[in-house]
Amino acid sequence: MAEWLDDFLFTYQNLVYSLGINGLLALSMYVVLSVGQLSLGQAAFMGLGAYASALMTVKLGLPFPLVLLASMTIPALAALIIGSPTLRLSGVYLALATIGLGEVLRLFFVNSEFTGGALGISGIPTKGGLVSIYGSLFVATLAFVLVARSRIGRAMEAIREDEIAAGALGIDLPAYKLAALVVSAMLAGLAGALNAHVSSFISPNDYGFDQAVTILSYALLGGIGSPLGPIFGALVLTLLPELLRPLAEYKFVVNGSIIVLAVMFMPRGVLAWRMARLGARPETPA
Repeated sequence: MAEWLDDFLFTYQNLVYSLGINGLLALSMYVVLSVGQLSLGQAAFMGLGAYASALMTVKLGLPFPLVLLASMTIPALAALIIGSPTLRLSGVYLALATIGLGEVLRLFFVNSEFTGGALGISGIPTKGGLVSIYGSLFVATLAFVLVARSRIGRAMEAIREDEIAAGALGIDLPAYKLAALVVSAMLAGLAGALNAHVSSFISPNDYGFDQAVTILSYALLGGIGSPLGPIFGALVLTLLPELLRPLAEYKFVVNGSIIVLAVMFMPRGVLAWRMARLGARPETPA
């Protein structure tokens, strides 16, 4: 049994790693969508975490736990800086603003010699693994499940369903939106750091518009009624290219089509049910 497991992990190691990392990215999108904000800055925050962690490991030789902490802190600070001006926007305007952030960062990585320019950074030590990836995913999922069933979760759902009514009830809209963006940035930065330390190579094009759309497709396919929905979407869309290898070059076409179909026919996603509240009966979708 142990030998079979070793052979499986050796053969599909990158896929197993990708499933966990994409699960974290899906949760980073879930956070902002849960307060009704269409932010597409997760790819940019992922890039910040990946580059920060790679530079601290390769150039400074810092301990890996400290590197992971910094990979979450730096994107969180960036989210705090851009949060106030961008969160005044909504809908497509917020999406465009955060896409612009991603392109600015990508061009900075491309043109900076310190970050390796267009060639990226190679030779990153392989320090991330199953324990760090899936341990992080488990902790994040558990935390979101508990939050979704709490008073905070009810406030987030109220903001998503009707922002004006939520504000009239006394919910601090700017605080919730900014907190969601910061947490989203932390998760995306962590995913970027873990990805950099299992792939041993990163480049600026890994964190562009295509990646932002892919992360969005995880949440739209799975649904945001619970934290498990986006993780399910990430699972499906990560495994799909492996199952349809002849269509691998059309990956982004497939993801884009899934977004369109999900919006048209499954607006609540595949897993449409919502988390039951603490002390309340389980809810069923309408």
